[in-house]
Amino acid sequence: MENNYLASLKGQFLMAMPGLADPNFALTVTCVCEHTPEGAVGIIINQVHSFLSAKDIFDELKIKYKPETASIPIYLGGPVHMGEIFILHGPPFGWEGCVMITSTLALSNTRDILEAIAMGGGPESLIIALGCAGWGPYQLESEIRQNSWLTSPVSEDIIFDISVDVRWKEAVRKMGIDPDLLSDTAGNA
Repeated sequence: MENNYLASLKGQFLMAMPGLADPNFALTVTCVCEHTPEGAVGIIINQVHSFLSAKDIFDELKIKYKPETASIPIYLGGPVHMGEIFILHGPPFGWEGCVMITSTLALSNTRDILEAIAMGGGPESLIIALGCAGWGPYQLESEIRQNSWLTSPVSEDIIFDISVDVRWKEAVRKMGIDPDLLSDTAGNA
């Protein structure tokens, strides 16, 4: 039986190729948080919710917050588990549900980190997302072979320091590729 599992892409970016037709992923950058033979989970880092902010999340969960944390943007993390909150963050990492992605990046989704963020504490670098991206067994590997995604190591400056509207182009550029020259036609050399 052929082994269809690629080496783990945990800690990698997936940049959607221009021809990827799924509107959930058009020109997205996704941070792969887990990848095993059972599937993969990631958080899209370049789609901000048009009208929700952290205040809405804090109010919904009855979490006390400081006024300066109310305007933290909420990201659309992906089309799976859209009612769940995921926090992609840098240090500190001692939260209840903290899962390490790299030695300097983690994913959490427990109330303790949200309460800390609401009160102005918690990680200095973070993204709060509703939903995540998910792939079943070998689905992501198949999509990569179909030329749907570029992959590269996660770059925290792209996640936390670069303007949302240019993250896709900057992630592609960081690979040494001019994003304006990418084709949406699949091929094999």
